[in-house]
Amino acid sequence: MYTAAVLGASGYGGGELIRFLDGHPEFSVSVLTAHSKAGQRLGDVHPHLSGGDRELVPFDPDVCDVDVAFLALPHGASSGPAMALLERGVRVVDLGSDFRLDSPERYLAAYGTEHPYPDQLGAWAYGLPELFIDDIVVSDRVAAPGCYPTSAIIPIAPLIGGLVETRGIVVDSMSGVSGAGRAATDGLRFGSIDESVKAYKVLEHRHQPEMRQALSAVSGADVRLVFTPHLVPMQRGILSTIYLTPTAGTSLADVHDAFDAMYEGASFVRRSAVPPETRWVVGSNNALVSYHLDAEEGVLVAVCAIDNLVKGAAGQAVQSANVMFGFAQETGLPTEGWMP
Repeated sequence: MYTAAVLGASGYGGGELIRFLDGHPEFSVSVLTAHSKAGQRLGDVHPHLSGGDRELVPFDPDVCDVDVAFLALPHGASSGPAMALLERGVRVVDLGSDFRLDSPERYLAAYGTEHPYPDQLGAWAYGLPELFIDDIVVSDRVAAPGCYPTSAIIPIAPLIGGLVETRGIVVDSMSGVSGAGRAATDGLRFGSIDESVKAYKVLEHRHQPEMRQALSAVSGADVRLVFTPHLVPMQRGILSTIYLTPTAGTSLADVHDAFDAMYEGASFVRRSAVPPETRWVVGSNNALVSYHLDAEEGVLVAVCAIDNLVKGAAGQAVQSANVMFGFAQETGLPTEGWMP
């Protein structure tokens, strides 16, 4: 059995990682780290998990004598620990955004600051196994995609080989509050979100360049899109509605055939005959996608639902680790959601 560390174990993503890894037949969690919660027991921060007497410890690379480390840390906090672990021969799956972008220039444009390890940008496999498995299987370092990009890239990728225009794509996404992490801020309190929906970071969200980068890598063309996220009053889940311009002659059957061909044999990506709902995927590593063509108006609508904490974070990270270690992608992961 391979040993694993979870850095950032006290957060929502960290808790989901522990839940999946504790039930995994090939991984055993031996180190749990936290920053502000260091010294507490797992049960103090995640009372729903078993093994609650396990201690959360400060990060120390010398303590992390493990086979793989999962980094569920805030933006900017992953790079130092990641490099220290890689130097010790530990494979790393980073759930954060530190290594997703492929060049110092793209990183600077997105985040407004220089990357501390610019030579590492482009050296990390992008952890979306359905599309980048060949990169993941040979890498010791994986940058898991953001939750919003996952919900956009999966439905768009099968179409950009000629079925839709690569410009003028509009991604309109709604997310539950758990996507913002566990820290309580005024904008995330019950009184701020209940009975309200808001758009935020319009035209400036950092996931937009990530979407463009991944889709351009799939298509070999420069994909241009606009992305607007919305916060909605629910705990978890993302629903992305995407508007695309079909090329001349594209039929709905063509779209379905392209999707089915790209994701043939995929354990977690499924096509739905009707627009999916977030409650259908909550708790699972699934991505459900539907397509709707208005031929008269020349608009193709794609709808994708995922759980932001699972397929959008911890589940996809474990899925990538499965690929790295040669296990079946679905090992240790929930393939069915729960409702209501």
